[in-house]
Amino acid sequence: MTTRHTYNSMVAKVAPQVKELFPWDIIEQQKHGKEFLFLDVRCPSEFQVMHIEGALDVPRGILEVACDYGYEETEAELVEARDKHIVVICRSGNRSILAAYTMQLMDYKHVYSLKTGLRGWNDYELPLVFSNGNPVPVETADNYFETVLSSEQLGPIQG
Repeated sequence: MTTRHTYNSMVAKVAPQVKELFPWDIIEQQKHGKEFLFLDVRCPSEFQVMHIEGALDVPRGILEVACDYGYEETEAELVEARDKHIVVICRSGNRSILAAYTMQLMDYKHVYSLKTGLRGWNDYELPLVFSNGNPVPVETADNYFETVLSSEQLGPIQG
């Protein structure tokens, strides 16, 4: 009998193999001259609401083909970034772990997951922008990142 994996168990399985950076780690390293490519792997609709200015938008669903030449989804900037420092971003830091792990398998040398995701980025009051480039007020982002689940999303009550 095989064990059913859950989203959380899959993240937990690969997380020890992925380097993570807190938002303040990134800011500190940037102060010392380190440059990062920010790769946002959220869905396009999430990215359109708000994101880190200058982040590359590559949804996790097309990540592998975006990382290689020869596909309609190819992102040349990403293909050519195998030796650059890349911070993979999502809402909470879980999808980014799975994406960073995948990129490591694809021979990316310096890939990190943003620990705490954009929620933590916002909690640290680092800048986010709307799709039009205007800054997002911290309170607006706080409301956006608040978790709201329906009863169907919660699933059956466990006894």
